[in-house]
Amino acid sequence: MGMAARRLLAAFLAAIGCAVLAGAPPLSARVAGGDNWYMVWPGDTLIGIGARFGVDYRLIARHNGIVDENRVQAGRLLRIHNPHIVPAGIDQGILINIPQRMLFLFVRGEPVSAYPVGLGRPDWPTPEGEFRIASQETHKCWVVPESIQEEMRREQKAVRQHVPPGPDNPLGAHWLGLNLWGYGIHGTTAPASVYRFRSHGCIRLHPDDIADLYDKVGAGTRGRLVYQPVLLAQVEDGRILLEVHPDIYQKGIDPMRSVRDLAEIHGLGQDIDWQRAEAVVRAQEGLAIEVGRLPPNGPHAE
Repeated sequence: MGMAARRLLAAFLAAIGCAVLAGAPPLSARVAGGDNWYMVWPGDTLIGIGARFGVDYRLIARHNGIVDENRVQAGRLLRIHNPHIVPAGIDQGILINIPQRMLFLFVRGEPVSAYPVGLGRPDWPTPEGEFRIASQETHKCWVVPESIQEEMRREQKAVRQHVPPGPDNPLGAHWLGLNLWGYGIHGTTAPASVYRFRSHGCIRLHPDDIADLYDKVGAGTRGRLVYQPVLLAQVEDGRILLEVHPDIYQKGIDPMRSVRDLAEIHGLGQDIDWQRAEAVVRAQEGLAIEVGRLPPNGPHAE
């Protein structure tokens, strides 16, 4: 399809209010992360390192030729490859993509920070939708919800109604309360649980990351929780990137169909190596991978 035809199709879809287009996420144009180096400290684990950088620990092992994923030698220098597509959709505030397990902070249209997050278990999912920060608090006492108290009883654990600030408080030292009742963005006493689905719906950050975010936002800051396991991006140098995550909450999303729909809607179908795209979909490794490139002179001409 030539450039003129693409423009005509886009105008037609906009004119008729095509439901497919309206429901599709905008095309992303930015990537966070990339290639980093990390020196292993005594007591480090690959799971903990992966949680810190937002990458599956098994990929760290593969990228560094580590055979035993349960052992990593202190003093070793690890290559951390963690590029993530920054979802498009907001200009100001917080955007959290649930399957991606990433939180992005936008200021005047630019993503200024990106943090890995821990989110709700599949049987206790983090909700989607708009939110705003309703409160900020340091060293908050955790008032244990009745639902979690009931879970403690079922699991024959000591039932606690309140947990005071301190090393046993699962909220960590910083709390950003949301206007979604009972939900918040907070730290954790278990940093290795970040970048996993382990919470009762709240959003967990590494203690250093929540401290950083806490200083950049305030009451009234708006945000959005989205569910996009498939992300497609066209970045400035012409590369087309694809990032695919498992459909953790089993919403019935067909990842290959999602890629094809996004490519068609945004006029990139001819520029994608579909064998490579299918391999990315099969692997679902959660990293941004090049699957195509625009011609040097831009979209195909007539």
